[in-house]
Amino acid sequence: MRYAETGYNLEIDLATGNIERVETDPKLMELHLGGLGTSVKIHWDRVPPETTAFDPENLMVIATGLLVGTPAFSCNRTIISTISPQTGLLAYPMMGGFFASELKHAGYDKVIIRNKSPKLVYLYINNDKVELRDAAHLKGKGAVETCELIRQELNQPNAQVAAIGLAGENRVWFASIEQGRSSCSRQGAGAVMGDKGLKAVVVRGTKDINLADGAKFMEHMKDITAYINFRNENPLPGIQPIMAGIGSPQEMLHVDEAWHTTGFAWGNARVRRKDFWTEEIAKSWETTQHEAVKRLISCYNCPQQCGALITYKDVPAYFMKCFSKLTYTMAAYVEDLDFAFRIAHRAFNYGLDSFSTPQVLAFAVELYEAGILTDEDMPGFPPGNEDRFYYLLDKVARREGIGDILAEGTYGAARKIGKGAEKFDHNTTKKHEQMNVKLGMMDPLYYIMYATNEKISITQIEGNWPQSPFPTMEQREEFVRDWPQLPDEKFKKYFLDWEPRGEMANPYYPTPDIASEIVDWMDTIHNIDDALGFCAGMASFCLKPPYHINNYWKLISAATGMQVDKDEVVRKVKRSRHLHRAYNVLRGMRRADEKPPEDHWKKRFPEIEEKLLDAYYKHKGWNNDGIPTRKTLEEYDLGYVADELERRGILKDGQD
Repeated sequence: MRYAETGYNLEIDLATGNIERVETDPKLMELHLGGLGTSVKIHWDRVPPETTAFDPENLMVIATGLLVGTPAFSCNRTIISTISPQTGLLAYPMMGGFFASELKHAGYDKVIIRNKSPKLVYLYINNDKVELRDAAHLKGKGAVETCELIRQELNQPNAQVAAIGLAGENRVWFASIEQGRSSCSRQGAGAVMGDKGLKAVVVRGTKDINLADGAKFMEHMKDITAYINFRNENPLPGIQPIMAGIGSPQEMLHVDEAWHTTGFAWGNARVRRKDFWTEEIAKSWETTQHEAVKRLISCYNCPQQCGALITYKDVPAYFMKCFSKLTYTMAAYVEDLDFAFRIAHRAFNYGLDSFSTPQVLAFAVELYEAGILTDEDMPGFPPGNEDRFYYLLDKVARREGIGDILAEGTYGAARKIGKGAEKFDHNTTKKHEQMNVKLGMMDPLYYIMYATNEKISITQIEGNWPQSPFPTMEQREEFVRDWPQLPDEKFKKYFLDWEPRGEMANPYYPTPDIASEIVDWMDTIHNIDDALGFCAGMASFCLKPPYHINNYWKLISAATGMQVDKDEVVRKVKRSRHLHRAYNVLRGMRRADEKPPEDHWKKRFPEIEEKLLDAYYKHKGWNNDGIPTRKTLEEYDLGYVADELERRGILKDGQD
């Protein structure tokens, strides 16, 4: 009997229609846990580095985490891995909701999809019954609409549906996969799904999941529950409201958006409006949000309510979560929150990434205002910002006119447009749009995070460490007094020594070595979450969360029967991390690619930045080009990876 995992993957060949239920090797779980970890191994083994996003050989792996479907609160993430059309690297966007747990209860850890269908289809999984069904009647339908149509067609109101909209069908490079309460958004997995001719994946599952020691597991969950209750009753003092609690940033609950609207950048990620949040705006936004939010909602087995059911004026009901409330509003320079709740429904239905899309649209507006794009490029382009965004959103999703170029994202579109448009592509890393943050002084921690993480998205690496130093020693001492989430007590001193100004402040402190330790810890816990299936909002992307480096191992041991401790769990995810890095290196990624947007900070320090990369690479066990050394790879049982890197001339014999 297999514990925690089901022990089976579904293999789907869209070209032939062949469907196989394949038993997996339990040693893979022992080596890489599950979720992203085992998915990376599948890509390494089966997808050659020459494969591009729209090649038939590109796999799309839909994975559950190792602990998904167990009684662990908030363990509900679906991880979809594939080659990104934007970056050419291995993307792994994630979504919450109920899909992963339903797939696990249907008896599968992963669905591995290969090749392309000659016609539009959807995949229907109902426990042991698995079939590809014709989806011609769903062509052109919205992602949100498709989910409901399929449930009605199958008479399965509890089935979980992950679908693409028109943007995915048209292979827009930042198309998302929508799933009711959440979406896989970053780096264009929806475009790959559309290229494969797969409109949706539908799953219904009613099987049990086995735990090795259920009683011990529930004992650990009692401790977790007590801590969740404590944190809900005691938000962290001195922290912005949306980050003071646990769970994903509570933007559906809290209306106070002073931190985002005044600290983040508007338009094409350029301008901070430090005086935006006024008493008048606060009252207006509160009224609009309370009118729009019908009720707060949770993902599978989660005690928090980070999302909301939106029923706003004449807009059809839909679900919204987190920062998508602000992305279109801020990008379009629209000060009325009304616009956010109206445009988001159309964008979700098209199946478009709520981080990348608004920046691409703002980029186009900026090019128009600069005279690089003209009325000839965009006939009928309206004068108002709201109308301009609707115009461009439609064009992108349909790949019509200028939308066909913009569909490749700001990096690709800038180079196709030319005429100086490249200068307006100022907020991408590795060809991928970044969070719209523009700050004053270079931050050592964030420099490393932006430059090096494989997600290529800051929200998937920052977390348990506060975003900035606390102003007074009294506040810092109070914060470190109760901090069981730390990997080592020495981190308390790092935090106490961190000052807002002076020699112990940015950009000189944290030092490169200390910054490397902190970022490596945050990188590690994100990779644990992505292997187990935890929502980062209850673990790695949260201050003082219920799940952390010092208790993951207890749940893993009780669930799987493996006797592991903290160090062994860290070793397993670092093994997967080095494999992931090596795979992207095979695909061409090098040190020259590892840099944040050029104007992310007003004040930059090139010498310090180089020292930060040097120190982090050394800490990770990578060479000066960011490539894992043979010594490191062999230490993590990845000698076969070193052999391949040497065979291809990427690692030289004896190179360090």
